[in-house]
Amino acid sequence: MSRFPPDHPQRVTLADEIHARPSEPLGTPARATYVALFVEPEAREHEVRQIQGLCRRFDLPGPPADATHFRATLGDLRLKWERHGEFSGYTFIADGLSPTPFDAPAESLLPARWLASLPGTTIAAVHAEVCAAGEPVDADALALRFSGRTIVGTDIADGDAVLYTDFRLHDDGCSRLWLVNRGMTDAQTGRTLQRVFEIEAYRVLALLALPIARRQAPRIAAIEAALATLTDRMAQAGADDESVLHELTRLAAEVESGIAASQFRFGACDAYHGLVRRRIAELRESRLHGLQTIDEFMSRRLAPAVATCANVARRLEDLAERVGQASALLATRVGIEREHQNQSLLASMDRRARLQLRLQQTVEGLSVAAIVYYVAGLVGYLAKAAHGAGLPVAPDLAVGIAIPIAAGFMFMAVRRTRRHLADDTH
Repeated sequence: MSRFPPDHPQRVTLADEIHARPSEPLGTPARATYVALFVEPEAREHEVRQIQGLCRRFDLPGPPADATHFRATLGDLRLKWERHGEFSGYTFIADGLSPTPFDAPAESLLPARWLASLPGTTIAAVHAEVCAAGEPVDADALALRFSGRTIVGTDIADGDAVLYTDFRLHDDGCSRLWLVNRGMTDAQTGRTLQRVFEIEAYRVLALLALPIARRQAPRIAAIEAALATLTDRMAQAGADDESVLHELTRLAAEVESGIAASQFRFGACDAYHGLVRRRIAELRESRLHGLQTIDEFMSRRLAPAVATCANVARRLEDLAERVGQASALLATRVGIEREHQNQSLLASMDRRARLQLRLQQTVEGLSVAAIVYYVAGLVGYLAKAAHGAGLPVAPDLAVGIAIPIAAGFMFMAVRRTRRHLADDTH
């Protein structure tokens, strides 16, 4: 019987997650190739099938269909595969060095065309060679490995290794790095190489936002100019507020479209740049005379691009807020104007109602007079008929008496009707 309450359904999975992707130990000397592929979600099943097919060539079980990482030894080659959020990383490791530096990289031991058959697009490809200290590192050695290009070199791991690279693509489409091991263990060497590989992948992923920022910048400038023109029109007397509000709504839609098209990439740029900074810090660099460190290189080359993306993202957010404020201000002004128009309309309707009431009262007075006249006429006819029948009735006197009585009755009836209408209204 367990001494604890039941486990959370995700406890074991989450506890194992931090151990799921350990670095691959790397002996010295060795060579490695790292490839990062941007893989669409719908192509991931095909990716696993390709790895399974490679393993079958070596009579090995492949990864399960839902795997996110896998490692295997394929003859003289070791494979490590990891699936990340947007990309997949492949590391191929072989013992020993090429006869000529970078002439026979680790991926050359793969079956022909297998690497090219993988789904996705390449975002990073790096060849690495790890050798023991002792070989002189001079200008000729660096020129042989990096074709005479500008070198980034640094002491890492508190002096236990030296790393050289140029962060450039060579004729084979790969960048190169040379790691001189002065005293690191196999595990330390594997972790160090993995950090440098990740720096290369993450810096490219961070820069995916730069083309978007360059496309958005002219669009933002045009929207800012249009917004300035519209706010000037708003400040002018007699401006057509309805048309200005329509234009502001169009600008707001453009800004929101720009934000929707770039927000994810700009956020990813910031996150990947943070990962690059952390991986560089983990290298524990110290300067080599006459060479840039990785930190210095990234600060001068990557940081400005990331700052450009962050600036465009801030401008978009600021523009959205400014357009929203202008729209709210104009909508308030339009609303107030409409309230004034409604008040004028109501006042006009009230005047018409009063005129109609007066007319109705006039008509009622005439109606009362007409009714009294007809009643008096009827009484006169009746009195004349009675007088003709020999009754002692004076027709004129009867009419004279009937007129005030009929008028009083009609006055009371009209007054009562008005009182009932007023009660129904309230």
